[in-house]
Amino acid sequence: MEVKLCGEYALQVRFRDGVEGRVSFLPSFFRGVFASLKDQAQFNQVRLIEGVVTWPGELDLAPDAMHDEIKRNGHWLLA
Repeated sequence: MEVKLCGEYALQVRFRDGVEGRVSFLPSFFRGVFASLKDQAQFNQVRLIEGVVTWPGELDLAPDAMHDEIKRNGHWLLA
């Protein structure tokens, strides 16, 4: 899997099976445990750990849900 930043609060991901697309985050997503990612500098620290999109503080996104939504729509919007 690959991940790269592609704009403010957006990621471009590519899975090993060739599925690829964009993950976008609405401001309403940044609450609770994800509140710290509202800071763009924190958000920009995204990386892959064992195939999982992850940020400092053990924050991550469910790779299966991401894959399914991107395969279906080419895009995953998190609100």
